[in-house]
Amino acid sequence: MKRPYQFNPKLTMLASSCLAACVMGNASAQNTEAEKDMEVISVYAQKRPQSIQDVSVAVSQVNGELLKTQHFKDSTEIGLFAPNVKITQNAAEGTPPAVSIRGIGLLDYNTANTSPVAMYLDGVAVGSANNQIINLYDVEHVDILRGPQGTLFGRNSTGGAILIRTNRPEFEQAGSLTLGIANNNASSLEGMWNQPLGDETAMRLAFNYQDYDYSTQNNFSASPTAGMEQKNARLSLLSQWDNVELYLQAHIEDWDGISQPVGSIGIIANPLTGELCSPADAGSTRCFDSFGFNDGSDDFFTVSVNNDSPHKSDGYGFIGELNWQSSDNTTVTSVSSFNNLERSHAFNCDGSPARLCEGVLGLDTHLFSQEFRVLNEFTHYTLTSGVYFADETIKQDNINDILRDFRGILPADLTATFYYDNHIDTQNVALFSQIEVPLATRWLLTAGLRYDYESLEYSSTSTLNVVVNPNDLAGVLVPFYTVSDKQSDNGITGQFALNYTYSDTANLYYRFANGSKSGGYNGGFLSSEEQAILADYGKERLNAHEVGLKTYWPEQRLRMSWAAFYYDYNDQQVFMNQASETPQMPPVQLLENVADSIIYGLESEINYQPTQQLAMQLSVGYIPHAEYEEYVDPLGNSITDNQLPFTSKWDVSAGLQYDTRLMNNPFSANVMVDYQSAFYFDQNMNPYARQESYSLVNAHFKYDVDNWSFILWGKNLFDTEYSQLKFDLSSFLGMLEDFKGEGRRYGFDVAFQF
Repeated sequence: MKRPYQFNPKLTMLASSCLAACVMGNASAQNTEAEKDMEVISVYAQKRPQSIQDVSVAVSQVNGELLKTQHFKDSTEIGLFAPNVKITQNAAEGTPPAVSIRGIGLLDYNTANTSPVAMYLDGVAVGSANNQIINLYDVEHVDILRGPQGTLFGRNSTGGAILIRTNRPEFEQAGSLTLGIANNNASSLEGMWNQPLGDETAMRLAFNYQDYDYSTQNNFSASPTAGMEQKNARLSLLSQWDNVELYLQAHIEDWDGISQPVGSIGIIANPLTGELCSPADAGSTRCFDSFGFNDGSDDFFTVSVNNDSPHKSDGYGFIGELNWQSSDNTTVTSVSSFNNLERSHAFNCDGSPARLCEGVLGLDTHLFSQEFRVLNEFTHYTLTSGVYFADETIKQDNINDILRDFRGILPADLTATFYYDNHIDTQNVALFSQIEVPLATRWLLTAGLRYDYESLEYSSTSTLNVVVNPNDLAGVLVPFYTVSDKQSDNGITGQFALNYTYSDTANLYYRFANGSKSGGYNGGFLSSEEQAILADYGKERLNAHEVGLKTYWPEQRLRMSWAAFYYDYNDQQVFMNQASETPQMPPVQLLENVADSIIYGLESEINYQPTQQLAMQLSVGYIPHAEYEEYVDPLGNSITDNQLPFTSKWDVSAGLQYDTRLMNNPFSANVMVDYQSAFYFDQNMNPYARQESYSLVNAHFKYDVDNWSFILWGKNLFDTEYSQLKFDLSSFLGMLEDFKGEGRRYGFDVAFQF
């Protein structure tokens, strides 16, 4: 098995400190008159454009042009742009992604739950985790906010917020068209047309088409080729009058394909004795599942699985934003949105040609939201106040077919097909206000409060298909359970920050923020009525302390930020996958409020441009402690002192960009490296469900000739072997599902601007 290219994170942290010291030491010797100032980065961390230096919160930004040229397809690929941020596709593309910031996240493929990290598209909270897969086309920039966002932002969140802002219409005619080809039978087409419709109105049409196969190779010839075809489009309209601005947007998406095939990590060395393989050997040709299967190959990207698993997504939505400047100091904003998503995602979880664990995750969700806010900007203070309302309906139509190939052989209760349908209605109302007040020449106080009320009604109905007569394997439907209830909670969250400007280009801040995430109903696979009754869960809360330093030397083209944080995490919602008390039955899947956790760590970001041609970026995240306190789950399993899932001790990314001229035309080269130290995929610290440390290397080269651009790009250039998720089915099937990360991808784009 190939050893991945890796950073040494301790040397990287040391190097970042040395770089800062060297640059500051040589700053006075540079000729500032011959240099340009660095671009001022504007972020929307407080619902209005501000310099990234001025906000008292750790925030990172990535430019949309970089996302496009490097072929970052969707929101699951942006984690490398901020320290201590990890995002994966979770249980294959099309399932709710796993988003984690500073150890706060929800590793759950269930389509009914909401992530503790909120995501916003053009100022609108996208709602449940299903809607967090956002294709990144015609994007202006992405802001990644770390820490609780318990005051200004839509639905409250404990972990942070990701703000995706697309390009808005401009008052000049312009267009672009990009055609691309890549390995794995991939092709893409992306375009944009911007057109003024008069002196006061402009429109913008953007679209994105992608068709590709997955890098995982399936040797089971009866299965169709796994791949996805995605079509996305967005139409926006912007009208500006003297005191009023109106922005309207409509978007649509259509995905169709075959889900990525899952791999089998067999853990049994001898099927006759039950002797286990070592974690290092698991998944190799020397290890088997409980039925004596392995895929017959030690190639990481090769599997052999019955994967007739279609995926279909259809979605559309609308956004309307009205800004009215009612006076020189006051702006009134209204943001309305509606989004609909229908999705059907089939899966095979045993990772073999047999039919032992198959199913479908069906979803139909509707989300309406409305926000009104007032911004008052006066000489001595800035006050933002508002009200937020959201109404989300989730309908699930799920199937899990267990041990079909053993129908009529094993007892009927072990070979059932579970149909579980859930209907969940959630309403959220919030009132919020935040004030920024200068206390003295160099001091700025920010304080905010938010009141939230959330109500939830749910009904869960399940039927079983079981074999009553061994001669009739089609089976019969029998009622299993029906559970319905409702719950509600309310509370106050907020933040307090103190910012000290000790020079024109340096700020030191302290921020205390607390966030909460309301309870809900875990509408996942529930194998008993008792589990269905106990599937609701309560609110979680997070108290966060953060100290940060932001420095900025325009003449030296250097920007640095540092942050230290301490989290007190209470009643956190944790998805747990535990072995069933009944042998040979599927694992019990719980979403429970567990004991408190303590998390603390450090972050550093450096952007340095030593010459006009060369720019360097480095971010380092370090979390030495992220552990549960004393807790024993409902099945009697202790997770006390266990490391939080999906939390690496070290997270390092670095980038270099070089711009020059080649044959008198612009040429640029960009290389990015992302390193993650080892982490676990579940709360049990199961050594088989562990991802060892790995690094991913991406690069692109761009050459411009007149209105044409030619781009050669590559992702995971060293073909590093890593997993998005390892799901433990060892007590059920003697294996773990392995949702593999994508292998090496490379392609060529031709773009034309007109």
